[in-house]
Amino acid sequence: MHHHLLQSLRLCATGSNPFPSKTLHAHILKLGLDQYGALPNTLISIYSKHGLIKDAHQLFDEMPQRDPVSWASILTAFNRANLPNRSISIFPNMLVHDCLQPDHFVFASLLNSCAALNALHLGRQVHAQFVLSAFSSDDITKSSLVDMYVKCGAVDIARAVFDTIRLKNSVSWTAMISGYARSGRKSEAVELLRDMKVQSLFSWTALVSGLIHSGRFVSALRLFVEMKQEGIKIVDPFILSSVLGASANLAALELGKQVHCLVTKLGFESSLYICNALIDMYAKCSDIIAAKTAFRYTVKKDVVSWTSIIVGLAQHGKAKEALALYDDMILTGLKPNEVTFVGLIYACSHVGLVNTGRDLFKSMMDDYGLNPNLQHYTCLLDLYSRSGYLDEAENLLNTMPFEVDEAVWASLLSACKRFGKTQMGIRVADRLMGLGVEDPSTYILLSNAYAGASMWEHVAKVRKLMVVTDVKKEPGYSCVHLGKETEVFYAGETGHPMKNEMRVLLEDLDEEMRKRGYVPDVSYVLHDMGKQEKENQLFWHSERLAVAYGLLNGVPGSVIRVVKNLRVCGDCHTVLKFICSIVGREIVVRDASRFHHFKDGKCSCSDFW
Repeated sequence: MHHHLLQSLRLCATGSNPFPSKTLHAHILKLGLDQYGALPNTLISIYSKHGLIKDAHQLFDEMPQRDPVSWASILTAFNRANLPNRSISIFPNMLVHDCLQPDHFVFASLLNSCAALNALHLGRQVHAQFVLSAFSSDDITKSSLVDMYVKCGAVDIARAVFDTIRLKNSVSWTAMISGYARSGRKSEAVELLRDMKVQSLFSWTALVSGLIHSGRFVSALRLFVEMKQEGIKIVDPFILSSVLGASANLAALELGKQVHCLVTKLGFESSLYICNALIDMYAKCSDIIAAKTAFRYTVKKDVVSWTSIIVGLAQHGKAKEALALYDDMILTGLKPNEVTFVGLIYACSHVGLVNTGRDLFKSMMDDYGLNPNLQHYTCLLDLYSRSGYLDEAENLLNTMPFEVDEAVWASLLSACKRFGKTQMGIRVADRLMGLGVEDPSTYILLSNAYAGASMWEHVAKVRKLMVVTDVKKEPGYSCVHLGKETEVFYAGETGHPMKNEMRVLLEDLDEEMRKRGYVPDVSYVLHDMGKQEKENQLFWHSERLAVAYGLLNGVPGSVIRVVKNLRVCGDCHTVLKFICSIVGREIVVRDASRFHHFKDGKCSCSDFW
């Protein structure tokens, strides 16, 4: 009877419906066998697999006699339910109340909890107890140790444990490769992969995804190509979602499209996290129409799907669409998350919907129990600043429960200049001076703010500080994507093979712009030089070179897509508005701040970014 019930329970565990398990549990209770043999531990495990953590915990608490298997089962149940803190909190009862010592399964469960909590100190304590136990040579537990140390960022300790494992399994290899890759230690990660007797898709995924996590996008993409050349079959779509993420971060639209084709070829179009990655990739690669199409074809949308398209639309200046989609999302019954509200408040700032933005900020706390973070406050500040509510913006800065950094104060100072709030600008400038300025563009704002108030001594002080602190602006560069070709330009670059053609085109455009009223704004040049020299510096800014190259080499009439590593300077922003009008082409620039869609002499950012 006991054996038959055990077999039936194990069969129930393979299904997705918990009802048969509960029915069988009731039958076991009726027979009085609820504490017999392996039945209670098996029930705990089944309830855990079905997500019935309360039932599993209740059954565990009612057990008159628990053993290490019972403890391993309940600890695993809490980990599965994403409650690792509960695992840690109840473990002392095993030692104190049940007078039991952990076995290798319990140790592995505890280490998984420590990894999930990023609790390195606690993990080392479990490690010490494991070393002193009778199970100190267990390779499975050592694999869990490697995983824990890797996830807690202690890669070298993880390697020391890894080297003691006699029979290394795929879990330990993959964890160690991932640890090196996520730490940016590419050569060690690749070397370890090469040492594996059999390289699987999952070991390659650990390598590629880890390097993408550490910002080594190009290296990761090259290794992905190498993996394909070695004939590794892609039977799981996770690596493709990672590669789409790399394409998004590089704004490599053509590469993203190629990966999309591979997704379709392999039949992973219905994978939710692939669909979400596609929405994000197209939005970040400046093709918001394709992002909307990817969203529309996502059959079963989750909060990430909705948030990705809402944030994407907001970044592209499509505020009304973003807000309308939020209403649609709420009607589906899904609850927004913190990132959703970042996109929504950001969207409000681009159409001046101050009251709507305020209501959303309040709603995230009152209706959804979400605590605003610094990003939410910064978006609300941006909303106030853009809309001319500068007193509210200054009050928000002085009262927000976060330490305000240079960039946030600089944003308000920029708004003060835009709306002619000279006295407030001086107050903000003084606060910035007290913080200690590091960003060269902030020095420009400060200098202009003091100059606007005729405070020439302060202007001189700012200039002197720039010399004393040896302010060096990060070299600006811009990439222009033309089909499968990508060209990179640095500010002041003079060695490009097409330099003369680009110079002639830019001179012709400059002549036409001046006829239309363009006057170079030399305040964006930091160096102490004459007006003509400053204008010449502006002329060779990287985004202008990238656009000129795109006009000369791109398909006539196509959109010119540029990615810049820094914020577009004010003068170049004006120039690009003139150029798009003169040549009748749309220009999309993704800078460090946002997307700028230049069309018909206007920009989607409404000249505030």
